[in-house]
Amino acid sequence: MLPVVRQWAKALREDDRGLNTAELMGNAALAIAALVVIWGALQALGVDIVGWIRGQLIGG
Repeated sequence: MLPVVRQWAKALREDDRGLNTAELMGNAALAIAALVVIWGALQALGVDIVGWIRGQLIGG
């Protein structure tokens, strides 16, 4: 009986299927937070990114 319990406990420790989902959600949340901070900083500095892109595309 004890070897079966040890094998079961080892399988539980090595199974990280749910951890992958949690890691992806955490990374997505950090990416969104970073984008919001960058966007806010650019707005505070008065940088008009859309106008710059438009000028580069049109050639003005």
